[in-house]
Amino acid sequence: MSANNQNDVPGNAEKDPEDWVTGDEQMTGPQASYLKTLAQEAGEEFDPSLTKAEASKKIDELQHETGRGIDH
Repeated sequence: MSANNQNDVPGNAEKDPEDWVTGDEQMTGPQASYLKTLAQEAGEEFDPSLTKAEASKKIDELQHETGRGIDH
């Protein structure tokens, strides 16, 4: 086990997508797949041109809209 305190370093999930070094790259395959599902459930059109950061924000938005991925 590492002696480093993991609480001192924020993980990628906690980092604002605007601050991602690779945020302007094309979204990943898993992002695209999940976003397609969420968009379909929300009655929205899937935009395949989103960047990683834009896709992350859209996923968050659609999760709130559809109730998916939200811990209750």
